[in-house]
Amino acid sequence: MVTTIQLSNELKEKIASFGSKNETYEKIIERLYDMACKEHLREFLMDDKDTISLDEFEREINSKWPESK
Repeated sequence: MVTTIQLSNELKEKIASFGSKNETYEKIIERLYDMACKEHLREFLMDDKDTISLDEFEREINSKWPESK
């Protein structure tokens, strides 16, 4: 099924600037979408919110379970 979307000429030109000669708008948008998905996944996987460093983890573990001497 084919659909039509309305774009301003300015946005159409911006999208076209990501393509090469004879590349369709569909292919350009599909490639941009794939890149955005990969970037979104990368940001999700590399998010360091709610994390601690390995050194901090080691200090925490050692304080909770000190080694027997």
